[in-house]
Amino acid sequence: MPMSEKDALSTLQNLKSELEALSEISQEARATVTLDQQSVGRLSRMDALQGQAMAQAAERHRRADIQRIDAALRRLDDDEYGYCVECGEEIAAKRLEVDPAAAFCIKCAR
Repeated sequence: MPMSEKDALSTLQNLKSELEALSEISQEARATVTLDQQSVGRLSRMDALQGQAMAQAAERHRRADIQRIDAALRRLDDDEYGYCVECGEEIAAKRLEVDPAAAFCIKCAR
């Protein structure tokens, strides 16, 4: 295995915690935008809607990353971490350093 299980577990858990904290912090930005024409002008509402859409897109990306991390944690539990889920070859250590949740080797990822 390219990375020790202890190091991989710690890295993955830290990444997951950071993503969950970011998700909690950005909850207000993803909330429904109120369209009160008396207190906010049209351009300000458009800006608020755009900000909301960007926050929602970022949240979808964070959720996908959390799912990838959860899958990597399951592979750790099953003693399959560090091996490509498609071909079974060992994933390069440098690849796992860059993306600890990587499920595929470079060849299969293409």
